[in-house]
Amino acid sequence: MAKAAKHIPSDRERAFLEQVENAKYDRQIITGLKKFIDGTVPQDMQDFYSPSELQAITELDGTERDIQARMPVKITRHYFEQAQSSPAMQTLIKATPNETFDLDGAQDPGKQLTYSPVEGLIHKYELGLIYVASTCSAHCRFCYREELIAKKDIERADGSFAPKGLAQISEITAYIVEHNRLVAQNNGRHPQTGRERLREILMSGGDPLVLGNKNLAQWLGALAEAGIESIRIGTKELAFFPARFDDSFMAMLDQFHITYPQVNLRMMVHFNHPDEFLKKMPDGAYVDHPQGGLQWIDSTLAAVRQLAARNWINIDNQAPIIKGINDDADALRIMQRELKRHGIENHYFFCGRDIVGHKAFNVPIEEAWKILNESQKGLSGVETHARLSITHYKGKTEVAAVTNDPMNGVRGGENGVVIFKLLRSAADAVDRCKVTIVGRNPQAIWFSGYDDRVIYDEAELFSMYGIKLAAAK
Repeated sequence: MAKAAKHIPSDRERAFLEQVENAKYDRQIITGLKKFIDGTVPQDMQDFYSPSELQAITELDGTERDIQARMPVKITRHYFEQAQSSPAMQTLIKATPNETFDLDGAQDPGKQLTYSPVEGLIHKYELGLIYVASTCSAHCRFCYREELIAKKDIERADGSFAPKGLAQISEITAYIVEHNRLVAQNNGRHPQTGRERLREILMSGGDPLVLGNKNLAQWLGALAEAGIESIRIGTKELAFFPARFDDSFMAMLDQFHITYPQVNLRMMVHFNHPDEFLKKMPDGAYVDHPQGGLQWIDSTLAAVRQLAARNWINIDNQAPIIKGINDDADALRIMQRELKRHGIENHYFFCGRDIVGHKAFNVPIEEAWKILNESQKGLSGVETHARLSITHYKGKTEVAAVTNDPMNGVRGGENGVVIFKLLRSAADAVDRCKVTIVGRNPQAIWFSGYDDRVIYDEAELFSMYGIKLAAAK
Protein backbone atom coordinates (compact mmCIF):
# COMPACT_ATOMS: atom_id res chain seq x y z
CA MET A 1 0.00 0.00 0.00
CA ALA A 2 1.40 3.38 -1.07
CA LYS A 3 2.21 5.81 1.71
CA ALA A 4 -0.25 8.70 1.95
CA ALA A 5 0.93 12.19 1.16
CA LYS A 6 1.51 14.34 4.21
CA HIS A 7 -1.29 16.69 5.19
CA ILE A 8 -0.28 20.37 4.99
CA PRO A 9 -2.26 22.40 7.54
CA SER A 10 -3.69 25.79 6.68
CA ASP A 11 -2.60 28.94 8.52
CA ARG A 12 -5.75 28.72 10.63
CA GLU A 13 -5.04 25.09 11.50
CA ARG A 14 -1.46 25.91 12.47
CA ALA A 15 -2.58 28.75 14.71
CA PHE A 16 -4.98 26.35 16.46
CA LEU A 17 -2.43 23.53 16.78
CA GLU A 18 0.23 25.81 18.23
CA GLN A 19 -1.99 26.39 21.27
CA VAL A 20 -2.64 22.71 21.99
CA GLU A 21 -0.74 20.98 24.79
CA ASN A 22 -0.34 17.27 25.30
CA ALA A 23 -0.64 15.80 28.77
CA LYS A 24 0.65 12.63 30.36
CA TYR A 25 -1.84 10.04 31.55
CA ASP A 26 -1.16 7.12 33.84
CA ARG A 27 -3.93 4.68 33.04
CA GLN A 28 -2.06 1.86 34.84
CA ILE A 29 -3.13 -0.53 32.12
CA ILE A 30 -2.70 -4.28 32.41
CA THR A 31 -2.40 -5.82 28.95
CA GLY A 32 -2.77 -9.55 28.48
CA LEU A 33 -2.95 -12.25 31.14
CA LYS A 34 0.76 -12.86 31.75
CA LYS A 35 0.97 -10.67 34.85
CA PHE A 36 -2.15 -12.28 36.29
CA ILE A 37 -0.67 -15.72 35.64
CA ASP A 38 2.79 -15.05 37.10
CA GLY A 39 1.41 -13.00 40.02
CA THR A 40 3.14 -9.73 39.12
CA VAL A 41 -0.02 -7.65 38.97
CA PRO A 42 -0.52 -5.35 42.00
CA GLN A 43 -1.51 -7.22 45.14
CA ASP A 44 -5.14 -6.09 45.09
CA MET A 45 -5.58 -7.36 41.51
CA GLN A 46 -4.24 -10.87 42.06
CA ASP A 47 -7.63 -12.39 42.81
CA PHE A 48 -9.38 -10.82 39.80
CA TYR A 49 -8.92 -14.10 37.92
CA SER A 50 -9.02 -17.31 39.95
CA PRO A 51 -6.38 -19.99 39.27
CA SER A 52 -9.03 -22.20 37.67
CA GLU A 53 -10.17 -19.37 35.40
CA LEU A 54 -6.61 -18.69 34.25
CA GLN A 55 -5.97 -22.37 33.66
CA ALA A 56 -9.14 -22.77 31.56
CA ILE A 57 -8.14 -19.79 29.41
CA THR A 58 -4.48 -20.66 28.93
CA GLU A 59 -5.29 -24.28 28.01
CA LEU A 60 -6.79 -22.86 24.83
CA ASP A 61 -3.74 -20.77 23.88
CA GLY A 62 -2.49 -21.63 20.39
CA THR A 63 -5.63 -23.59 19.49
CA GLU A 64 -8.50 -22.60 17.21
CA ARG A 65 -10.27 -21.47 20.37
CA ASP A 66 -7.46 -19.14 21.52
CA ILE A 67 -9.31 -16.52 23.58
CA GLN A 68 -6.62 -13.85 23.59
CA ALA A 69 -6.22 -14.16 19.82
CA ARG A 70 -9.95 -13.46 19.42
CA MET A 71 -9.71 -10.33 21.58
CA PRO A 72 -6.64 -9.16 23.56
CA VAL A 73 -7.15 -8.69 27.29
CA LYS A 74 -6.78 -5.12 28.54
CA ILE A 75 -7.95 -3.26 31.67
CA THR A 76 -7.31 0.08 33.36
CA ARG A 77 -6.78 0.57 37.10
CA HIS A 78 -9.89 2.80 37.31
CA TYR A 79 -12.14 0.21 35.70
CA PHE A 80 -10.72 -2.60 37.83
CA GLU A 81 -11.47 -0.66 41.02
CA GLN A 82 -15.10 -0.17 40.02
CA ALA A 83 -15.44 -3.74 38.78
CA GLN A 84 -14.43 -5.31 42.10
CA SER A 85 -17.97 -4.76 43.42
CA SER A 86 -19.75 -5.23 40.09
CA PRO A 87 -20.38 -8.65 38.50
CA ALA A 88 -21.66 -6.86 35.39
CA MET A 89 -18.40 -4.92 34.91
CA GLN A 90 -16.37 -8.06 35.55
CA THR A 91 -18.30 -9.84 32.80
CA LEU A 92 -17.55 -6.93 30.47
CA ILE A 93 -13.79 -7.01 30.97
CA LYS A 94 -12.83 -10.58 31.94
CA ALA A 95 -11.95 -13.16 29.31
CA THR A 96 -13.66 -16.56 29.55
CA PRO A 97 -13.64 -19.78 27.49
CA ASN A 98 -17.29 -19.14 26.58
CA GLU A 99 -16.11 -16.56 24.03
CA THR A 100 -14.73 -19.20 21.69
CA PHE A 101 -17.13 -22.07 22.37
CA ASP A 102 -18.87 -21.25 19.09
CA LEU A 103 -16.90 -19.07 16.67
CA ASP A 104 -19.74 -18.51 14.23
CA GLY A 105 -19.90 -14.92 13.01
CA ALA A 106 -18.84 -12.40 10.38
CA GLN A 107 -15.21 -11.35 9.90
CA ASP A 108 -16.47 -7.98 8.61
CA PRO A 109 -19.71 -7.23 10.52
CA GLY A 110 -22.07 -5.06 8.50
CA LYS A 111 -19.94 -5.69 5.39
CA GLN A 112 -18.28 -2.34 6.11
CA LEU A 113 -15.49 -2.79 3.57
CA THR A 114 -18.17 -2.74 0.87
CA TYR A 115 -18.58 0.94 1.75
CA SER A 116 -14.90 1.87 2.21
CA PRO A 117 -13.80 4.12 -0.67
CA VAL A 118 -10.63 5.10 1.25
CA GLU A 119 -8.69 3.03 3.80
CA GLY A 120 -9.99 3.71 7.30
CA LEU A 121 -13.22 5.38 6.08
CA ILE A 122 -16.69 3.81 6.05
CA HIS A 123 -19.11 5.91 4.01
CA LYS A 124 -22.24 3.77 4.24
CA TYR A 125 -24.72 6.33 5.50
CA GLU A 126 -25.06 10.10 5.22
CA LEU A 127 -22.09 10.51 7.56
CA GLY A 128 -18.60 9.07 7.33
CA LEU A 129 -16.99 6.89 10.00
CA ILE A 130 -13.20 6.95 10.32
CA TYR A 131 -10.93 4.60 12.23
CA VAL A 132 -8.34 6.80 13.92
CA ALA A 133 -7.13 4.34 16.59
CA SER A 134 -6.90 0.56 16.74
CA THR A 135 -7.20 0.10 20.50
CA CYS A 136 -8.95 1.45 23.60
CA SER A 137 -7.83 2.03 27.17
CA ALA A 138 -9.45 -1.31 27.98
CA HIS A 139 -11.17 -3.95 25.88
CA CYS A 140 -14.81 -4.98 26.12
CA ARG A 141 -15.02 -8.72 25.51
CA PHE A 142 -18.08 -8.27 23.25
CA CYS A 143 -16.40 -5.55 21.16
CA TYR A 144 -18.09 -4.93 17.79
CA ARG A 145 -14.69 -4.06 16.33
CA GLU A 146 -12.89 -7.21 17.46
CA GLU A 147 -11.53 -7.69 13.95
CA LEU A 148 -9.84 -4.25 14.10
CA ILE A 149 -8.63 -4.49 17.70
CA ALA A 150 -7.19 -7.98 17.15
CA LYS A 151 -5.72 -6.95 13.77
CA LYS A 152 -7.36 -9.82 11.91
CA ASP A 153 -7.02 -10.33 8.18
CA ILE A 154 -10.23 -9.37 6.37
CA GLU A 155 -11.07 -10.31 2.79
CA ARG A 156 -10.97 -7.32 0.45
CA ALA A 157 -13.00 -6.72 -2.71
CA ASP A 158 -10.07 -7.92 -4.84
CA GLY A 159 -9.88 -11.22 -2.96
CA SER A 160 -6.79 -10.30 -0.94
CA PHE A 161 -6.63 -10.51 2.85
CA ALA A 162 -5.30 -7.77 5.13
CA PRO A 163 -6.18 -6.15 8.48
CA LYS A 164 -8.34 -3.05 8.42
CA GLY A 165 -6.11 0.02 8.24
CA LEU A 166 -6.38 3.34 10.02
CA ALA A 167 -7.48 6.54 8.35
CA GLN A 168 -4.88 9.07 7.15
CA ILE A 169 -5.71 12.76 7.36
CA SER A 170 -4.61 13.63 3.82
CA GLU A 171 -6.61 10.80 2.23
CA ILE A 172 -9.76 11.44 4.25
CA THR A 173 -9.81 15.19 3.66
CA ALA A 174 -9.13 14.72 -0.06
CA TYR A 175 -12.08 12.33 -0.28
CA ILE A 176 -14.39 14.75 1.57
CA VAL A 177 -13.44 17.70 -0.63
CA GLU A 178 -13.83 15.70 -3.86
CA HIS A 179 -17.11 14.13 -2.79
CA ASN A 180 -18.58 17.50 -1.90
CA ARG A 181 -17.25 19.06 -5.13
CA LEU A 182 -19.11 16.44 -7.17
CA VAL A 183 -22.26 16.97 -5.10
CA ALA A 184 -22.12 20.74 -5.69
CA GLN A 185 -21.69 20.22 -9.44
CA ASN A 186 -24.63 17.81 -9.59
CA ASN A 187 -27.43 19.87 -8.03
CA GLY A 188 -26.88 18.66 -4.48
CA ARG A 189 -26.55 14.92 -5.15
CA HIS A 190 -23.54 12.74 -5.84
CA PRO A 191 -23.73 11.53 -9.47
CA GLN A 192 -23.02 7.88 -8.55
CA THR A 193 -24.43 7.30 -5.06
CA GLY A 194 -27.14 9.95 -4.87
CA ARG A 195 -25.81 11.06 -1.50
CA GLU A 196 -25.97 14.66 -0.37
CA ARG A 197 -23.02 16.65 0.89
CA LEU A 198 -20.76 14.87 3.41
CA ARG A 199 -21.10 17.14 6.42
CA GLU A 200 -20.64 14.83 9.40
CA ILE A 201 -17.80 12.53 10.51
CA LEU A 202 -17.68 10.02 13.37
CA MET A 203 -14.17 9.54 14.74
CA SER A 204 -13.98 5.99 15.98
CA GLY A 205 -11.70 2.98 16.24
CA GLY A 206 -10.70 1.79 18.83
CA ASP A 207 -11.13 4.87 20.95
CA PRO A 208 -9.97 8.25 19.60
CA LEU A 209 -9.19 9.42 23.15
CA VAL A 210 -6.23 7.06 23.42
CA LEU A 211 -4.61 9.59 21.08
CA GLY A 212 -2.84 12.64 22.48
CA ASN A 213 -4.43 16.08 22.40
CA LYS A 214 -2.24 17.24 19.52
CA ASN A 215 -3.12 14.22 17.40
CA LEU A 216 -6.81 14.72 18.09
CA ALA A 217 -6.50 18.41 17.32
CA GLN A 218 -4.87 17.62 13.96
CA TRP A 219 -7.91 15.57 13.01
CA LEU A 220 -10.40 18.15 14.26
CA GLY A 221 -8.72 21.03 12.44
CA ALA A 222 -8.29 19.11 9.19
CA LEU A 223 -11.90 17.91 9.15
CA ALA A 224 -13.17 21.41 9.84
CA GLU A 225 -11.01 22.84 7.04
CA ALA A 226 -12.38 20.17 4.67
CA GLY A 227 -15.89 21.48 5.30
CA ILE A 228 -17.21 19.07 7.92
CA GLU A 229 -19.94 20.73 10.00
CA SER A 230 -20.36 18.17 12.79
CA ILE A 231 -17.76 15.87 14.33
CA ARG A 232 -18.64 12.98 16.58
CA ILE A 233 -16.06 11.40 18.87
CA GLY A 234 -16.92 7.85 19.90
CA THR A 235 -15.39 7.03 23.29
CA LYS A 236 -15.67 4.81 26.36
CA GLU A 237 -13.08 6.82 28.31
CA LEU A 238 -15.73 8.17 30.70
CA ALA A 239 -16.02 4.58 31.94
CA PHE A 240 -12.46 3.33 31.41
CA PHE A 241 -10.45 6.44 32.40
CA PRO A 242 -12.45 9.61 33.16
CA ALA A 243 -9.24 11.46 34.12
CA ARG A 244 -8.63 11.76 30.35
CA PHE A 245 -11.10 14.67 30.38
CA ASP A 246 -8.62 16.99 32.08
CA ASP A 247 -7.97 20.72 31.77
CA SER A 248 -5.61 20.29 28.81
CA PHE A 249 -8.20 18.31 26.86
CA MET A 250 -10.98 20.79 27.60
CA ALA A 251 -8.67 23.68 26.69
CA MET A 252 -8.03 22.00 23.32
CA LEU A 253 -11.77 21.68 22.70
CA ASP A 254 -12.32 25.31 23.73
CA GLN A 255 -9.64 26.51 21.37
CA PHE A 256 -11.11 24.42 18.57
CA HIS A 257 -14.49 26.03 19.16
CA ILE A 258 -12.94 29.51 19.13
CA THR A 259 -11.18 28.70 15.86
CA TYR A 260 -14.08 26.85 14.20
CA PRO A 261 -17.25 28.10 15.94
CA GLN A 262 -19.49 26.74 13.17
CA VAL A 263 -18.49 23.12 13.80
CA ASN A 264 -20.59 21.13 16.28
CA LEU A 265 -18.92 18.53 18.49
CA ARG A 266 -20.79 15.48 19.75
CA MET A 267 -19.38 13.06 22.32
CA MET A 268 -20.79 9.59 21.64
CA VAL A 269 -20.10 7.99 25.00
CA HIS A 270 -20.49 4.35 25.97
CA PHE A 271 -21.85 3.38 29.35
CA ASN A 272 -23.15 -0.18 29.50
CA HIS A 273 -24.25 -0.30 33.13
CA PRO A 274 -24.87 2.22 35.94
CA ASP A 275 -22.12 0.54 38.01
CA GLU A 276 -19.66 2.23 35.64
CA PHE A 277 -20.50 5.70 36.97
CA LEU A 278 -22.45 5.41 40.23
CA LYS A 279 -21.16 5.11 43.80
CA LYS A 280 -22.19 2.00 45.70
CA MET A 281 -22.62 1.02 49.35
CA PRO A 282 -20.81 -2.06 50.74
CA ASP A 283 -24.07 -4.01 50.29
CA GLY A 284 -24.14 -3.11 46.57
CA ALA A 285 -26.88 -0.48 46.83
CA TYR A 286 -26.49 2.85 45.05
CA VAL A 287 -26.08 5.98 47.17
CA ASP A 288 -28.92 8.49 47.19
CA HIS A 289 -28.02 12.12 46.58
CA PRO A 290 -29.59 14.46 49.17
CA GLN A 291 -30.78 16.76 46.39
CA GLY A 292 -32.27 14.00 44.28
CA GLY A 293 -31.04 11.19 42.11
CA LEU A 294 -27.98 9.11 42.88
CA GLN A 295 -24.35 9.91 43.68
CA TRP A 296 -21.83 9.55 40.87
CA ILE A 297 -18.16 8.62 40.98
CA ASP A 298 -16.44 11.98 41.51
CA SER A 299 -14.03 11.86 38.56
CA THR A 300 -16.74 10.73 36.15
CA LEU A 301 -19.19 13.41 37.24
CA ALA A 302 -16.50 16.10 37.00
CA ALA A 303 -15.78 15.09 33.40
CA VAL A 304 -19.47 15.02 32.45
CA ARG A 305 -20.04 18.45 34.00
CA GLN A 306 -17.09 19.87 32.05
CA LEU A 307 -18.58 18.62 28.79
CA ALA A 308 -22.16 19.55 29.60
CA ALA A 309 -21.14 23.12 30.55
CA ARG A 310 -20.22 23.75 26.89
CA ASN A 311 -23.44 24.28 24.96
CA TRP A 312 -21.74 23.56 21.65
CA ILE A 313 -20.98 19.99 22.75
CA ASN A 314 -23.72 17.37 22.70
CA ILE A 315 -23.35 14.16 24.71
CA ASP A 316 -25.11 10.95 23.69
CA ASN A 317 -24.88 7.45 25.13
CA GLN A 318 -25.33 4.25 23.18
CA ALA A 319 -24.69 0.66 24.19
CA PRO A 320 -25.53 -2.90 23.21
CA ILE A 321 -27.62 -5.09 25.49
CA ILE A 322 -25.25 -7.93 26.35
CA LYS A 323 -25.84 -11.17 28.23
CA GLY A 324 -24.69 -11.01 31.85
CA ILE A 325 -23.85 -7.31 31.68
CA ASN A 326 -26.98 -5.21 31.20
CA ASP A 327 -29.80 -7.60 30.27
CA ASP A 328 -31.59 -6.15 33.29
CA ALA A 329 -34.51 -3.75 33.00
CA ASP A 330 -33.91 -2.20 36.42
CA ALA A 331 -30.26 -1.44 35.63
CA LEU A 332 -31.16 0.11 32.29
CA ARG A 333 -33.91 2.20 33.89
CA ILE A 334 -31.49 3.62 36.45
CA MET A 335 -28.90 4.28 33.76
CA GLN A 336 -31.27 6.13 31.43
CA ARG A 337 -32.66 8.27 34.25
CA GLU A 338 -29.26 9.23 35.66
CA LEU A 339 -27.67 9.94 32.28
CA LYS A 340 -30.48 12.28 31.29
CA ARG A 341 -30.28 14.06 34.68
CA HIS A 342 -26.72 15.04 33.84
CA GLY A 343 -27.18 16.13 30.25
CA ILE A 344 -26.43 12.87 28.44
CA GLU A 345 -28.98 11.87 25.82
CA ASN A 346 -30.07 8.24 25.56
CA HIS A 347 -29.42 7.55 21.88
CA TYR A 348 -29.42 3.85 20.94
CA PHE A 349 -29.49 0.48 22.60
CA PHE A 350 -28.33 -2.27 20.28
CA CYS A 351 -29.01 -5.92 19.88
CA GLY A 352 -25.72 -7.82 19.74
CA ARG A 353 -23.93 -7.79 16.39
CA ASP A 354 -22.87 -10.86 14.38
CA ILE A 355 -19.19 -10.63 15.33
CA VAL A 356 -17.09 -13.79 15.52
CA GLY A 357 -18.17 -15.49 18.75
CA HIS A 358 -21.38 -13.49 19.07
CA LYS A 359 -23.36 -16.41 20.48
CA ALA A 360 -21.54 -15.99 23.80
CA PHE A 361 -22.77 -12.41 24.16
CA ASN A 362 -26.03 -11.83 22.29
CA VAL A 363 -29.36 -11.62 24.09
CA PRO A 364 -32.30 -12.93 22.00
CA ILE A 365 -33.75 -10.10 19.93
CA GLU A 366 -37.25 -10.37 21.37
CA GLU A 367 -35.90 -10.52 24.92
CA ALA A 368 -33.79 -7.38 24.32
CA TRP A 369 -36.93 -5.60 23.07
CA LYS A 370 -38.82 -6.66 26.19
CA ILE A 371 -35.96 -5.61 28.51
CA LEU A 372 -35.67 -2.15 26.98
CA ASN A 373 -39.41 -1.51 27.01
CA GLU A 374 -39.70 -2.75 30.59
CA SER A 375 -36.78 -0.47 31.55
CA GLN A 376 -38.60 2.57 30.20
CA LYS A 377 -41.64 2.11 32.39
CA GLY A 378 -41.58 4.88 34.96
CA LEU A 379 -39.33 7.11 32.85
CA SER A 380 -40.48 10.42 31.42
CA GLY A 381 -40.83 10.99 27.70
CA VAL A 382 -37.49 12.82 27.43
CA GLU A 383 -35.74 10.00 29.28
CA THR A 384 -37.02 7.38 26.81
CA HIS A 385 -35.55 8.62 23.54
CA ALA A 386 -33.44 5.49 23.02
CA ARG A 387 -34.54 2.98 20.41
CA LEU A 388 -33.50 -0.64 20.00
CA SER A 389 -31.42 -1.13 16.88
CA ILE A 390 -29.90 -4.16 15.20
CA THR A 391 -27.36 -3.62 12.44
CA HIS A 392 -28.35 -5.40 9.24
CA TYR A 393 -26.03 -5.32 6.24
CA LYS A 394 -28.52 -2.89 4.63
CA GLY A 395 -28.37 -0.52 7.58
CA LYS A 396 -29.42 0.19 11.16
CA THR A 397 -32.77 -1.50 11.74
CA GLU A 398 -35.11 -0.74 14.63
CA VAL A 399 -36.83 -3.56 16.46
CA ALA A 400 -40.03 -1.54 16.36
CA ALA A 401 -42.54 -3.96 17.90
CA VAL A 402 -43.02 -7.48 19.19
CA THR A 403 -46.61 -8.62 19.59
CA ASN A 404 -47.73 -10.90 22.42
CA ASP A 405 -50.88 -12.20 20.73
CA PRO A 406 -51.30 -14.06 17.44
CA MET A 407 -51.82 -12.05 14.28
CA ASN A 408 -55.04 -13.69 13.22
CA GLY A 409 -55.47 -14.41 9.54
CA VAL A 410 -51.77 -14.00 8.76
CA ARG A 411 -49.89 -17.18 7.90
CA GLY A 412 -46.72 -17.28 9.97
CA GLY A 413 -48.12 -14.95 12.62
CA GLU A 414 -49.79 -17.64 14.74
CA ASN A 415 -47.44 -16.93 17.67
CA GLY A 416 -47.18 -13.18 17.16
CA VAL A 417 -44.85 -11.12 15.00
CA VAL A 418 -41.74 -8.95 15.14
CA ILE A 419 -41.72 -5.71 13.15
CA PHE A 420 -38.38 -4.38 11.92
CA LYS A 421 -38.08 -0.83 10.58
CA LEU A 422 -35.06 0.23 8.54
CA LEU A 423 -33.86 3.39 10.31
CA ARG A 424 -30.90 4.07 8.04
CA SER A 425 -29.99 2.58 4.68
CA ALA A 426 -26.91 2.91 2.54
CA ALA A 427 -26.10 5.57 -0.06
CA ASP A 428 -29.09 7.88 -0.59
CA ALA A 429 -31.24 5.95 1.92
CA VAL A 430 -33.77 4.80 -0.67
CA ASP A 431 -35.17 2.14 1.69
CA ARG A 432 -35.28 4.21 4.87
CA CYS A 433 -38.39 3.57 7.02
CA LYS A 434 -39.45 0.46 5.08
CA VAL A 435 -40.52 -2.44 7.27
CA THR A 436 -40.17 -6.20 7.49
CA ILE A 437 -42.52 -8.45 9.48
CA VAL A 438 -41.52 -11.91 10.69
CA GLY A 439 -43.12 -14.57 12.83
CA ARG A 440 -41.80 -14.67 16.37
CA ASN A 441 -38.85 -16.83 17.39
CA PRO A 442 -37.91 -16.20 21.05
CA GLN A 443 -34.53 -17.92 20.52
CA ALA A 444 -33.41 -15.74 17.59
CA ILE A 445 -30.23 -13.75 18.33
CA TRP A 446 -29.66 -12.60 14.75
CA PHE A 447 -31.70 -12.07 11.58
CA SER A 448 -30.92 -15.64 10.51
CA GLY A 449 -33.18 -16.84 13.31
CA TYR A 450 -36.13 -15.61 11.26
CA ASP A 451 -35.12 -17.00 7.86
CA ASP A 452 -37.99 -19.50 7.82
CA ARG A 453 -40.72 -17.15 9.07
CA VAL A 454 -40.67 -14.00 6.90
CA ILE A 455 -44.21 -12.67 6.43
CA TYR A 456 -43.69 -9.30 4.75
CA ASP A 457 -40.38 -7.90 3.50
CA GLU A 458 -40.81 -4.40 2.12
CA ALA A 459 -37.34 -3.48 3.45
CA GLU A 460 -35.82 -6.56 1.72
CA LEU A 461 -33.90 -7.58 4.82
CA PHE A 462 -34.38 -11.22 3.84
CA SER A 463 -35.28 -11.25 0.15
CA MET A 464 -31.81 -9.91 -0.68
CA TYR A 465 -30.62 -13.38 0.35
CA GLY A 466 -33.21 -15.17 -1.76
CA ILE A 467 -35.35 -16.14 1.26
CA LYS A 468 -39.00 -16.69 0.36
CA LEU A 469 -41.93 -15.40 2.35
CA ALA A 470 -43.34 -17.85 4.88
CA ALA A 471 -46.85 -16.84 3.84
CA ALA A 472 -46.15 -18.02 0.29
CA LYS A 473 -44.95 -21.50 1.30
